Amino acid sequence: MPEETPSGRDRMDALPAAVLAFSAGLELETTLQRIVTAAAGLVGARYGALALLDEDGRTTAFAVTGVDAATRDRIGPPPDGHGLLGDLVTGRVPVRLPELGTRGFPPGHPPMRAFLGVPLVVRGTILGRLYLGGERPFTADDERATVALAAAAGFAVDNARLYEESRSRQRWLEATGEISAELLGGTDVHAVLRLVASRAAELTGADDALIALPVAPGGPLAVTVCAGPDAEVLTGRRIPLEGSTSGAVLRDHVPRNVPALAYDLGVDLGPALAVRLRSGSRSGAAVLLAIRAPGAARFGEHELQLVSAFADQAALALRDAESQAARRELDVVVDRDRIARDLHDHVIQRLFAVGLGIEGTRRRSASPAVTARLTQHIDQLQDVIEEIRSAIFALHAQPGAGRRLRTRLQNAITDTTADSAIHTTVRLSGAIDRVPAGLAEHAEAVVREAVSNVLRHARAAELTVTVSLDGDLVVEVADSGIGMPEAVARSGLRNLEQRAAEAGGSLRLERPAAGGTRLVWTSPLPGRAPSAG
Repeated sequence: MPEETPSGRDRMDALPAAVLAFSAGLELETTLQRIVTAAAGLVGARYGALALLDEDGRTTAFAVTGVDAATRDRIGPPPDGHGLLGDLVTGRVPVRLPELGTRGFPPGHPPMRAFLGVPLVVRGTILGRLYLGGERPFTADDERATVALAAAAGFAVDNARLYEESRSRQRWLEATGEISAELLGGTDVHAVLRLVASRAAELTGADDALIALPVAPGGPLAVTVCAGPDAEVLTGRRIPLEGSTSGAVLRDHVPRNVPALAYDLGVDLGPALAVRLRSGSRSGAAVLLAIRAPGAARFGEHELQLVSAFADQAALALRDAESQAARRELDVVVDRDRIARDLHDHVIQRLFAVGLGIEGTRRRSASPAVTARLTQHIDQLQDVIEEIRSAIFALHAQPGAGRRLRTRLQNAITDTTADSAIHTTVRLSGAIDRVPAGLAEHAEAVVREAVSNVLRHARAAELTVTVSLDGDLVVEVADSGIGMPEAVARSGLRNLEQRAAEAGGSLRLERPAAGGTRLVWTSPLPGRAPSAG
């Protein structure tokens, strides 16, 4: 073993203080800066650099000393671990060169003759490399002191990384809890997906994070939600299912960490993480992408694992929210059925009894004025019963499309007759919630046009609109007016006839013996043959 020189003893005496300088903190960035500063000071190096490396040897973090901010800007981005420095220090053995030369340095790099490179090894794994440079050649004592410092620095870096990973997991858990709280609070699922993308971008250091969902089974993906500066450009973009990273993730459920995305989204794309996000039984599977700018450091394996776990937890929260929403909807349906049953079994029956009592009184009355007034009350009571019947049918309908159709029909009639003095009765019966969207559009249009024709041409005082579903969807509009002129009937009903033909149904116009006009528009449900008659 070579004898230690006085300068070497000085180096070793100064080593504990240098190690102490960077061993106290747990912040990774601060620890790296303290290590490289302590190493340069220990051996009198003018320049120092410390690079942390991933499993592929790529630089994930970089700290320097001896170089000011202006020089750093001239040099450009940190080395990726595979350039000159990576070539000089390739294994576990220190490298000491008395004359480095200038070849291989980027433009603007300060001159550096002597070089000393030492790997940071912990438990057999190379965590990074420490580089020192200056004008004076480094000695064997400098090398021994730096190797000893690097051994301690490796454990300090490992502890700092574990601390960073622990903090990162904590932040991911907090983000998952935030998403669950938003869902339990009733926040819209689309807004929660935006929160998922926002937290994914924030916690991975990505420039943009987006969620893409299939447009149709087997079709391309559409960017539905995006968080980041490129959100306006990326939202709505299509991602091909075949031959894409996103399509592969959606197909085999395996997360991917890629150096760049190969498809065009309207912006330059760099390193990316892609994980599958099961967003619930209704919205199906999606892909969560976290994307950095071109030239940025690749995501680490630790980040990929955290994003995958985050996506799984977010998916569980979304599915749980949908289950709770379904349970709440079921509770509403049960409650609505109870109210409808009470209305039918109690309220309507009592109204019938009151009506029969009024009818008996009317028959015994000798006063024409009283008889007319009682007749009016009986008619009003019948209108109330019909309105309650409509309310019962509406309560039996499932929340969703059927209820919306009832509302649309009521609104159509109200809007059309708003400026008219005509007395209107509306009857809606049957499970109208079974009517699909296309047929519902026809029904609303037929009601609007038929009621409008009555108001324009019939000069009627009474109007009755009945929409029922019992095998076929039947729209009946009856009035007490003078009837529709023949010329108007031919031109005004052409649109209704066309709609009936498109829906596979029929239209007929009747003139009852008691007067007035009755329009009957009938259509079968899709996939069902028209009823006889």
